[in-house]
Amino acid sequence: MAGNSRPIDARGWIFEVEDADAATETWLPVLGITTFTVNPGENEEVADTTAFDSEGQYSQDVMQRGATLSLEGQYRIDKTSKAQDPGQAYIDTVWANLLGIESQNRLRYRHQSQAKWSIWDATVTPGEQGGGTNEKTTWSATFTRCGAATVADVVAP
Repeated sequence: MAGNSRPIDARGWIFEVEDADAATETWLPVLGITTFTVNPGENEEVADTTAFDSEGQYSQDVMQRGATLSLEGQYRIDKTSKAQDPGQAYIDTVWANLLGIESQNRLRYRHQSQAKWSIWDATVTPGEQGGGTNEKTTWSATFTRCGAATVADVVAP
């Protein structure tokens, strides 16, 4: 029996990236998202612990956890200034160009019904952009979590 349980709308998810160059903690919303995928098992590594005394049954230990978040949507601009959406622009022009120890930044996400953010230190891989004659230009990026996720309370503006 379902009781009061109801599914949540996918469009209620909020994604933000931290502007690491800002003087104070600044989070930039990433707008134009039409689909997302969180893969909590990406980059997981296991060690086979099967032995003769396992009596033919497989056994393993997880040695490494990992996760990715893929965002896809529409390339967005401001109607007046023609500037790209600030969150997308930060990902495309700042974060995606960083290398080595500078390549990690923070990302946070939550559903509008949730009172806590999930926060990742991550690297980003920019995705393809394109479109056809009667389509809007696409935009995408994939974030790979580095280390364990943390959480923070949602603070009203």
